[in-house]
Amino acid sequence: MEIQPEKRESAPSNDDSLNDWLPITKSRNAKWWYSAFHNVTAMVGAGVLGLPYACSLLGWGPGVAIMVLSWVITFYTLWQMVEMHEMVPGKRFDRYHELGQYAFGEKLGLWVVVPLQLMCEVGVDIVYVVTGGTSMKKIYHVLYPDGKEIRSTWFYVAFGALHFFLSHLPSFNSITAISFFAALMSLSYSTIAWAASVRKGVQPTVSYGPRSATPKAQVFDFFSGLGDVAFAFAGHNVVLEIQATIPSTPGKPSKGPMWKGVVIAYLVVAACYFPVAFCGYLVFGNQVEDNVLVSLEKPAYLIVAANAFVLVHVIGSYQVFAMPVFDMMESFLVKQMHFKPSLMLRTITRTSYVLFTMLVAITLPFFGGLLSFLGGFCFAPTSYYIPCIIWLVIYKPKRFSLSWFANYICIGIGLILTILGPIGGMISLIHSSQTFKFFS
Repeated sequence: MEIQPEKRESAPSNDDSLNDWLPITKSRNAKWWYSAFHNVTAMVGAGVLGLPYACSLLGWGPGVAIMVLSWVITFYTLWQMVEMHEMVPGKRFDRYHELGQYAFGEKLGLWVVVPLQLMCEVGVDIVYVVTGGTSMKKIYHVLYPDGKEIRSTWFYVAFGALHFFLSHLPSFNSITAISFFAALMSLSYSTIAWAASVRKGVQPTVSYGPRSATPKAQVFDFFSGLGDVAFAFAGHNVVLEIQATIPSTPGKPSKGPMWKGVVIAYLVVAACYFPVAFCGYLVFGNQVEDNVLVSLEKPAYLIVAANAFVLVHVIGSYQVFAMPVFDMMESFLVKQMHFKPSLMLRTITRTSYVLFTMLVAITLPFFGGLLSFLGGFCFAPTSYYIPCIIWLVIYKPKRFSLSWFANYICIGIGLILTILGPIGGMISLIHSSQTFKFFS
């Protein structure tokens, strides 16, 4: 497949010396298994534990269909992004916005991609501060049931304090070990969730009917479920940045090892998502909690283990999603604000970012309620259909061909998620805000 000859010139590349300093392009010696670790860590978030709850909002038929469709569509769009990374000879699109700028133009491409990508990455990091702090609190309560009550705020601070140190690792490749353990932990707590559900068995009073009593509430529940599923497929926001760390030559382009890692990662995603979602919903029905581990009421040691696995995973995931944000911030400060690349600039920038995510998590403890809103508003565009639109703009497949149909179907489904998901999420936020107290 050839790029159309009338296509615009690509966006000008960064200065080599700056690329050698920025975290995404500083190191290009990654192996294919680095790609697998990073993609698993980015994709299989702690949100997998909420998939049974999403299925309870959607029902069996729509729930299974949307889960399978989402996996197939995002696998396809991830392949597109891997292919487009080096579609221009001698040029690598190391960042999502660079690909957007090539397709839509310098200014429009920046405004189409960067706001959505930043909302995704910053939003996930804030959610992970809440998730990590909550897991720490659960571990404390299980190990010390009669211990002194500690506000959630302090657990969020403890989680954030760890990232004041980890955030200063210089590049994507420098967090590979953290990402490996995070990926391993995601597989571990997902296995605990579905295996313990199967062992518990289908509950005698299980029901698969609607969670809400009124038709209006059921519609909003369905919308919210769509957003929750969309949130689960988030890896596209960092895929080009991950591929940028892999070495490439004309004879051995980076897409080969990158795709191998992506395939392994997506098999792991399937092994985590589908058993957790369907086994959890099968066992607990419409009474399943938004975190299936809560529904299981497992022995103390298993609760501690599962939450410890979640904690380790979100520590790694925070860094995977933060690295592209650090790259954008540092690039902007050097190129647009004319700061000199330095350790001091990096220290202030990254420390400020960690402090910001921690303060938002502390201030808005119900931030987890934004999952379905963010899933529909941010993740659906970046994962489901922006890659398809870029593909259509650049490659211009023949009208009514298989590629043409596939891309427009993905765009249609993604637009539905973008429109309906945030509605359910906003309703959930309105309900949460009624009992909201700052720093609670």
